Amino acid sequence: MDENISVATSKDIDKLILLINSAYRGESAKKGWTHEASLIEGDSRIDKDSLEKMMIDPNATILKYEENEQIFGCVYLEKKNSSLYLGLLSVSPDVQAKGIGKKLLKVAEEHALLINCNKIEMTVITMRTKLIAWYERHGYHQTNQTQPFPENERFGTPVKPLEFVVMEKLIW
Repeated sequence: MDENISVATSKDIDKLILLINSAYRGESAKKGWTHEASLIEGDSRIDKDSLEKMMIDPNATILKYEENEQIFGCVYLEKKNSSLYLGLLSVSPDVQAKGIGKKLLKVAEEHALLINCNKIEMTVITMRTKLIAWYERHGYHQTNQTQPFPENERFGTPVKPLEFVVMEKLIW
């Protein structure tokens, strides 16, 4: 595992919330290239209750990328049978395009093998074509499956109808 990547704990929750929300929503997210700010109104992608529930799930792990006690990236991983679901891949907009996302993906794949998963799955908003292309460059491919975008006003309001494409990567 990369020396800057470790398992997040409950003491990281406040820092993770700031990171995830800044990477996905609001004006701060627009500094980066992976945001949803133009697709979803609102500043919150996650809250404390949601993140705490994710952290206590025995099938889930949140990895963090940290330098000098500052968290610059994270990823949520959840074992689902022989697959690993990957979500919330977040990198601070101030340091995007410096390889942190690639490092988190690599460690996610190592984690999948460690827990006997042969495939990593994720969902990406279909309109996020640059992000889909980035995942494709890293070995993921689009399946022909889509999923509806969940409606939860707590985490913003889509400015137009949205759906997810399911992507996957087989790992051996």
